[in-house]
Amino acid sequence: MPSSLRFPIAPVTIAALLLVAAPATAQEAPADALLERARAILAGTPLVDGHNDLPWQIRGRAGGDLDSLDVAEPKPELMTDLARLEEGGVGAQFWSAYVPTEYIHSGGAARFVLKQIDLIHRLADEYDALEFATTADEVVAIHGEGKVASLIGIEGGHAIENSLDLLRDYHRLGARYMTLTHGETIDWADSATDEPEHGGLSAWGERVVREMNRLGMLVDLSHVSDSTMVDALRVTEAPVIFSHSSARALADVPRNVPDPVLRMLPENGGVVMVTFVPAYISDEVGADHDRLAEIRGEILDAFRGDTVGAREAFERLLANPPARATLSQVADHVDHVVEVAGIDHVGLGSDFDGITTVVEGLEDVATFPALVAELLRRGYTEAEVRKIVGENALRVMREAEAVAARLREEMDPIVEEFPGESPRPLGWD
Repeated sequence: MPSSLRFPIAPVTIAALLLVAAPATAQEAPADALLERARAILAGTPLVDGHNDLPWQIRGRAGGDLDSLDVAEPKPELMTDLARLEEGGVGAQFWSAYVPTEYIHSGGAARFVLKQIDLIHRLADEYDALEFATTADEVVAIHGEGKVASLIGIEGGHAIENSLDLLRDYHRLGARYMTLTHGETIDWADSATDEPEHGGLSAWGERVVREMNRLGMLVDLSHVSDSTMVDALRVTEAPVIFSHSSARALADVPRNVPDPVLRMLPENGGVVMVTFVPAYISDEVGADHDRLAEIRGEILDAFRGDTVGAREAFERLLANPPARATLSQVADHVDHVVEVAGIDHVGLGSDFDGITTVVEGLEDVATFPALVAELLRRGYTEAEVRKIVGENALRVMREAEAVAARLREEMDPIVEEFPGESPRPLGWD
């Protein structure tokens, strides 16, 4: 994203608050021996991160100009740069081609996503440390060369503007997953964070899923309603992903995956890529919504001259600092997905650079080895850890590629127009 957090706190404001209020440390760093084992695992197995919003940051901060925002240089204002990708052992990154939901209403979603797809291609072309990828085998080969495989995930089904032709074009340009919705319900699928209109997927939404299967584009169920999850799992012939979601049993937000859906994953083969969004990790963070919103309002008022009010707001914050989600809690979500769905159905999807607050211990892309070390400390075997960090995601990609190869032999492209739209050009008699 641009994840839809429960509280609309501006990035600069919340960062300032946390710098003042954050405790020095909430947990001991993993032992050096565990970190060494973690780094060795990541050297041999591509860590596949399901979601990173660096393209959104480059668009917003620099208008898409890579010279103005050069990630070959340290970028402490961001969560991602090339040096930290290497330090974090990232082997493959799904870069998000996020499309704001405003384009549902204003039009132009396709134009925006094409700009973001172009930006991701330029990003991979610009830096020797990155290489564009579209298949699991390419990911493995690129990782073997010591580079980061760069993949495209489209965030928001409104990007196709109700056109399967556009969906096919995005696949030709390298997009390998699409999140069916974002923060709002669209014409053919219900969102997790909006009023339902279809009871899940509409009949045309089912056709979208089938065409994605035929193309080999992963169906991403982060951001969708429970009914949309169930419908997609019923329709799809390929494994699904949740590119950046966690377990609802541990953090009760609609963006997370409920246990009944987790229990459906073994039959489907899909993967929940546990996210690092604090409000999706910790119920306590989410419960801070009202208090933080109140303090934010007071601080904004202070910028209009109420310095006494600002001082009082900061004093209250220092007395009651914001809740912080922790690396250990992220590992708890991994544990839960493994317990309910199984070791073959969990991965990682950070949402770095799409979040405005961070999990303590997982502040940027350099910190992945610390999470791997924590999983090792909890008793996961190295073989199990390899599945979590990347092998499960690569298996899903390979299975989707195999389904696509079969379906292209069995069926033609779906050309059915969205209900009510004419396939004929304007002016045609």
